[in-house]
This record gives sequence, structure tokens and C-alpha cells, in this order.
Amino acid sequence: MHLIELNQLVKIYKNDEVETPVLHGLTFSIDKGEFVAIMGPSGSGKSTLLHVIGFLDEYTSGSYRFEDQEANTYTGDDTAHIRNKKLGFVFQSFNLLPHATVFENVQLPLLYSDIPESEWEKRTRESIEKVGLSHRTDFDVTRLSGGEKQRVAIARALVCSPDVIFADEPTGNLDSKSGGSVMQTLQDLNEKHGHTIILITHETYTAEHAKRIIRIKDGLVESDTEVSQRRHTDGGILMK
Repeated sequence: MHLIELNQLVKIYKNDEVETPVLHGLTFSIDKGEFVAIMGPSGSGKSTLLHVIGFLDEYTSGSYRFEDQEANTYTGDDTAHIRNKKLGFVFQSFNLLPHATVFENVQLPLLYSDIPESEWEKRTRESIEKVGLSHRTDFDVTRLSGGEKQRVAIARALVCSPDVIFADEPTGNLDSKSGGSVMQTLQDLNEKHGHTIILITHETYTAEHAKRIIRIKDGLVESDTEVSQRRHTDGGILMK
């Protein structure tokens, strides 16, 4: 059973009489424990795809199965539960609470969960530790660097123990050194802790941390390739 399975997935935005097709029939699957980068230029449909498979938007036709159930058969309560318990989101703009501590930001999703309050502190501190920020636990997030802020956002995405972490252009606002640190954090979460990571990016150096790259162009899959973690001497990546 695949964790995520798409078959001829179509998404068309409708505004009055105007239809704008964005996804034209995507077919691929992702298994639990994979680290997949979805690459494509601006306007290729990759962010729309993330919204659909992340239960943030509906699809027009075709099939999207999550945990072997058709996504459009889940009730509203089901999808709210999936987003809260099974999916974690990391966005380019961090979306942290200003003038709150690292601990307070990471704990936030637990306030809206069914996880007992007695577990909140333990889960929060474990998530912060996973991203290497235990020494910043009580810092106001305004005192952190951009890379540290993104790692706080990753810890927040982790705190409810989701099956999947969606990272949408997580290095887009960072310099290359901070971006590399954030990507190493995601890679460690996949390799050491078994989290499924789905990365949306247009940057090759970011995608090369994944084990598989799906390239999207004009709303279609252009290529789907496994990546060797061995690097060329010029810094490129080897495709299997």
C-alpha cells in the first residue's frame, strides 16, 4: 500500500466563466519513509500539487489516495484530523509567532490536538532537540537567525508526530549556508527518524538532499528519478 498515490490527477481553477488548468494529469506514488523532492519552475504547478496532497485544496478529477482511501471521500472532520495529526507543514516564510519563545512556538499545534496536556512539554522538548536547538529553547524567536527560525518551524511541524512533513521552498529566504543546515536537518529526520519528507523546490542544491526527484513542468510529470547520494567532484549529483 502506498502512502500517497496519484492517478491522472487534474486541478482546474474556475473563476466565473474562466477555467485555468494547472495540473493536467499527474500520476505517481510515494511510500512511507521516502524523501522526495518535487521540482519545477515557477508556474509549473508544484505548489498547487502540495495544496492538493496536503488536504489544503480539492482536486478536479482523477484520483488521489491517501493511506489507500480516496481523498475526496474523507469528511471535513477526517481531513482536519489528518492535517493536525498526520501532516506537518514547513513554509518559506516560517510563520512563527513573534515575541514568543522557541518552546511556545513549537508547542502551539499541541494546543489544538487531542494529545494529553501531560505530554506536551516532553513532546515539545523532543522536537526541539531533533532539530538541534535545545540551547535556544527559551529564546525569543526574534533573536534567532533565519536558519534557526526555519528549524523552529520544522520542530513545530514535528511536534504532533506526523506521518508526512511537507516543506514548501524551506530555503527560499535563506543564504546558502543556512539553507544547507536546514536541508541537513530534514535529511537527518528522514534517515535517522524515518519521517516521510516531501520537498517543494526549484533549487537543485536543495533537491539533491532528497533520495528521489520528481520534476513537474506545465502541470505534468517530466521525470521521476532516484538520486544517488554520491556526488560528482564538481558538486553535482548522480542519477540512478
